[in-house]
Amino acid sequence: MAFSSLRLETRDRVLHIVLDRPDRLNAINREMPQEIERAVAAGNADDEVRVLVLRGAGRAFCAGYDLEWGTQVEHENDARRDWDPVRDFVGMSENLRCFMSLWHSRKPVIAQVHGWCVGGGTDLALCSDLIIAAADAHLGYPPARVWGSPTSALWAYRVGMEHAKRLLLTGDAVDGLTAERLGLICKAVPPQQLDEEVAGLANRMALLPTNQLIMMKFLVNQTYENMGLRTTQAIGTLFDGIARHTPEGVAWRERALCDGIKAALDDRDGPFKDYGARRK
Repeated sequence: MAFSSLRLETRDRVLHIVLDRPDRLNAINREMPQEIERAVAAGNADDEVRVLVLRGAGRAFCAGYDLEWGTQVEHENDARRDWDPVRDFVGMSENLRCFMSLWHSRKPVIAQVHGWCVGGGTDLALCSDLIIAAADAHLGYPPARVWGSPTSALWAYRVGMEHAKRLLLTGDAVDGLTAERLGLICKAVPPQQLDEEVAGLANRMALLPTNQLIMMKFLVNQTYENMGLRTTQAIGTLFDGIARHTPEGVAWRERALCDGIKAALDDRDGPFKDYGARRK
């Protein structure tokens, strides 16, 4: 099975889905969502696989959507006066559907997070069943400041109302240890122990029969489905398109195109740096 944005590795009844754009910090491009869905389907179809692990190559788990690609696409569409909110909603819903293949995977998925896990990268992690992160990882949704809304909308389900609002009303990132304390992730470990920790958990889960794994995952996930997760995600996906076309969102995109992504990110995130990028 050929992929352009990821690779697969199987060992000890565990399928590793490795995001493989390390030069771009594994940023999400046009191909990645559908390739993730295909990889998850392959893992579910393989009777020798009981657990899936999602991780990133290089220095990061996933730095969100590839902004150089995304800003150019939005600019070209708007230059043609071609923004259709419903078409935008349908397109982003398709990406969300691919991300949610991790959630709907019959077999459990562990997200192994190191380095940056921000923006759309958090959608990938939060759609997984369990998140194990390096203590010094950075997890957050800075597009909440301008140009985005989390389409998976899983923040409140993971951490509750107070912490979800605290994170999304500032766009602040937290380190792995703080994420564990908030309940955003299962466990944070020293970076040098991350591989071992994830392997130990995956191998322990793989001791269960596949049918038991499927039933236990479905039982827990159905609780959140009954709480209205799909309705919340529809709103988050609709807001994502709106956020990219507010006056502030358009101005930020044009700044990125004219002066580069780094300059635009400095404009967006600079005022927050005095408080500190990682909340203790």
